[in-house]
Amino acid sequence: MHAGERFPDGPETADEGSLLQPKDNPETRPAARRWRAVAPWVAGGLLLFAYFLRISFSERVDSDGANSALQAWDLVHGHLLMHGWIFGDATFYTFELPLIGIVELLFGMGNVAAHVSSALVYLIVTACAVAVASTGSRGPARVVRCMVVVAVLAMPLLATHTVFTLLEEPDHIGTSMFLLVTFLLIDRVPERRFTAPLVGLILCAGQLSDATVRYVAVPAVVLVCGYRALAGRKLRSGDTALVVAAVVSVPLKSALQAAMRHFGGFVMVPPKARLASPRLWPEHASWTWLDVRLLFGSVHEPGTKLGIIGAALGLICLLAAVFGLARVTWTWRRASRAEQLLLVAIVFNIVTYLVSVMPFPNVPREVAAVLPCGAVLAARALVPARITAMPRAVAAVGATALIALLPLAVAATRPPVKPEQVPLAAWLEAHGLTYGLAGYWDASIVTMQSGNQVQIRAVSLRTKFELYYWETNALWYDPSRYDATFVLTGDHGLYPPAHFEHYLGKPAETYRVANWVILVYRTNLLRHLTPMPGPS
Repeated sequence: MHAGERFPDGPETADEGSLLQPKDNPETRPAARRWRAVAPWVAGGLLLFAYFLRISFSERVDSDGANSALQAWDLVHGHLLMHGWIFGDATFYTFELPLIGIVELLFGMGNVAAHVSSALVYLIVTACAVAVASTGSRGPARVVRCMVVVAVLAMPLLATHTVFTLLEEPDHIGTSMFLLVTFLLIDRVPERRFTAPLVGLILCAGQLSDATVRYVAVPAVVLVCGYRALAGRKLRSGDTALVVAAVVSVPLKSALQAAMRHFGGFVMVPPKARLASPRLWPEHASWTWLDVRLLFGSVHEPGTKLGIIGAALGLICLLAAVFGLARVTWTWRRASRAEQLLLVAIVFNIVTYLVSVMPFPNVPREVAAVLPCGAVLAARALVPARITAMPRAVAAVGATALIALLPLAVAATRPPVKPEQVPLAAWLEAHGLTYGLAGYWDASIVTMQSGNQVQIRAVSLRTKFELYYWETNALWYDPSRYDATFVLTGDHGLYPPAHFEHYLGKPAETYRVANWVILVYRTNLLRHLTPMPGPS
């Protein structure tokens, strides 16, 4: 039997069923049989979530994640258009923010909610990848494919750098959900009447959240479905409808965002969707390869669990994904829609990243979708659709389960990181200092860790004293609404106390709390700000 061999769907054999669940008694109720089939998957999902959450607590949340928490808080409290908000080059408006907001309603704003929502995002991405990988498989083969996906997604968590990318604030990994759900729909129900409209809506929502969907998912759907429509010589087909839906999703997103802006919705900094000079492409290629290796956990860094062995396991996962890519390329005409879509999406993500102005060494977030897409192709290439021999099935399930759980168990041994801003926020609140200013990395994180009881807003001192025009809310700087009476700074930050004193003069009082310096003034500091023009 060849790796990745496809089998027609059919009833499971007795051996396959017996590995996953006991034989059904004819008198057993259908609901009980369904629950008995679903229960192992629910239990596995809960176990994965527990691991992801524990590993997430081993890394800190910074002001990027804190700003997402503040945005989510506004969203679930009725500010659907996010009036006043100035987003960065990705809004995460249609997936991560609603999820974070729901978690905050349950746990309140703070460190716990930030980690729970991050773990949930990664769990949902994992579940979507498992759903695509298991399509067409049966019995123990389905379980083995699931374990391979989990192993590939778990191995990078051995490195602290990758934990921060995958399991902390929204950092593009959640965008993979839009890609995987779209590809799953196209693969399983390509000819149904609802598929094309639903795909168009999903792609539109994804583009509103992250431009990666526009430059990766939309071209993948257009090319693959267009190819299939032409190859089948059927222009009136489900594939043609999918091409139209993908193309229409682009102006639909633009129209929707323009309408929201017309009615007072958020604005955003335009994404850096520009081509770099061709002379930079060779250097970008080396950086892109480094970032992909980092994403799969195949680079040995200080603090990597299992040391060189962990990096070697990450390299094996990367090679498995490359093998999956090669297999789909070699068997293109016989490959499934999902496999073709995944291959094209990976290629587009890497190539558009490489030729753009975005590449930067040790920053793999812009190619984050390559990891789950590669995990799916690895699982489908390495594991056949059926495993009929009982000894082979038991061995495969046991071995892959061990490989999947090993990095999770090891990564979970890192001690939790205690947020250092919590005692600072408590001190500020106790001294009646509840509205102030700071540099970007000292501002919103204190606000979040205080549960929004102490509100600190980011400012920039690059050329003048002005609001920080990135992931902020312009309404926060209105002196008729708020009274900012202190500055949070320190020698560790971008702007030491002398920088603020240059613009604001000597403070009335100065306090030092741990690594921070608090400058207290008797005037509303918002009146000293120079308004900064917004993006065009």
